[in-house]
Amino acid sequence: MIESLYAFLVKIGFQHPLHPALTHIPMGMVMGCFFFGFLYWYAQKTAFQKTCLHCSVLALIFIVPTIVAGLLDWQHLYGGQFRPLIVVKMVLAVALTGLLAYSVRLNTQNAEAKKLFFIYCGCLACAVGLGFSGGELVYGG
Repeated sequence: MIESLYAFLVKIGFQHPLHPALTHIPMGMVMGCFFFGFLYWYAQKTAFQKTCLHCSVLALIFIVPTIVAGLLDWQHLYGGQFRPLIVVKMVLAVALTGLLAYSVRLNTQNAEAKKLFFIYCGCLACAVGLGFSGGELVYGG
């Protein structure tokens, strides 16, 4: 089934992996959470908290298809072989999803800005780790 999906995509002119195209939305929203979380902690303006919530929710929504596309690409390109960097990406993807869900929960409970910011720092660390390990997987030696 996976191979037929990729064969169809090739027929319509799309010859690239699916996962990289989808990563930009959740990763960008994670960066938004981090920067607006810092502003919320620094300025204590509720508008920044609301922006953080919106970024977290959007990241959480789009992380699901990003993970699915990553799993499809893993099956298609690597035959489902468990390489160390793929395992790292799997662990970080689960951690990021959990942290984003936790940040949404804390945000709706009006948690203190400092606590939210540290959760966003964890999200950003996961995002950096995901990007780095993905780059090493594709471009590394």
